[in-house]
Amino acid sequence: MVEAQRLAAQAVESVLAGRSLDAALAAVWRGPARLEARSRPAIQDLAYGTLRFLARLEALLDSLLDRPLEDARLRALLLVALYQLEHTRAAAHAVVDNAVRTASVLGLGSAKGLVNAVLRNFLRRRAPLVARALKKETARYCHAQWWIDKLRDQYPSHYTAVLEAGNEHPPLALRVNARRTTLADYLALLARHGVEGEACGATAVRLTRPLPAERIPGLVEGLVSVQDPAAQLAAPLLDARDGMRVLDACAAPGGKSTHILELATVALTALDSDSARLERVRSNLARLGLEAQVACGDACEPDGWWDGTPYDRILADVPCSASGIVRRHPDIKWLRRATDIAQFARTQGRMLDALWQLLSSGGKLLYATCSVFQEENSEQIAAFLERHGDATRLSLAAVDNNTRQPAGQLLPDGRHDGFFYALLQKS
Repeated sequence: MVEAQRLAAQAVESVLAGRSLDAALAAVWRGPARLEARSRPAIQDLAYGTLRFLARLEALLDSLLDRPLEDARLRALLLVALYQLEHTRAAAHAVVDNAVRTASVLGLGSAKGLVNAVLRNFLRRRAPLVARALKKETARYCHAQWWIDKLRDQYPSHYTAVLEAGNEHPPLALRVNARRTTLADYLALLARHGVEGEACGATAVRLTRPLPAERIPGLVEGLVSVQDPAAQLAAPLLDARDGMRVLDACAAPGGKSTHILELATVALTALDSDSARLERVRSNLARLGLEAQVACGDACEPDGWWDGTPYDRILADVPCSASGIVRRHPDIKWLRRATDIAQFARTQGRMLDALWQLLSSGGKLLYATCSVFQEENSEQIAAFLERHGDATRLSLAAVDNNTRQPAGQLLPDGRHDGFFYALLQKS
């Protein structure tokens, strides 16, 4: 417990200093050689949970302190311990005792009394402290104030549900590889392994309880891939057919590229600007027994990689705020800034304009984001259509029949993440 608490606090401290949670945890895994793989889930759960409810925990901690803490390590440790006391079933006395011991391990022996006093004071005064904290919007919704304000403005009837969804544990969904098995056969395989799951789409299965990747039946063998049901809509919506030339313009880590190849025999180019992440694409192609041309290049600058032959289909899963998947990446809520949205929108516009030139006459481009902000979604497409008279937006019944939001917008809920799709055809 002490080791998990210490390492989770290390990861949280790193995120509060501006580092992504993925990078922070990667640094933790590279740390002590004796850290066993089975210890990682506990550390990860503590770090994710603390960041998921960070604003509330910070409000609680500030109300328990006479003056701000100068040591970032101590603050992160107390935040993790408060998360354990407020949101887990861990025994309160064990959490407090371990936090005191962790302070010693961190070289903060002089702060052991403070740690003990703060945590025990919280246990004595929990109800009024929590009630007071929840009066503050950032603590109640556990998102930055600008984020709350933007969602309230854009989704006045749904913003609280979107914010609450962002604080939930994400569901684990799988995509069945239609080239190797069927949905029914895979559900039967799960049953034989004693794993509960249910169909939630044409090739989608949602597990009742999340499992580590190494324990998911058929994953290593290429029978399934981990992919949210909303993300699984991309390949069918793209409508790629046998013999077509297809570009996945922002392909890493390869989930949508491989899905396209599972549905149709096409000449697919998987492009990404990050050469390191392209290794994930190659790995997923190999695991699933699929083939594609993998290329490193900037989708905004086609002259550096395009061979001049138009594509019949283009998937533009563009860089975005990732505001629709914060329950999977809670650090995004605190690292993202309001000014980032306009920057993402500018990049998305440039990318759309560049990729449109590569599309054949009559071809289709599917624009996709994992965002809920309209500047990146409906407003982006409206601006694009104004710039390009040869573009027509096609109806997406599979999306629009299941939402009352702006066309193409899926808001996060218990079934899927937040996504946006717009299918454009060149006349």
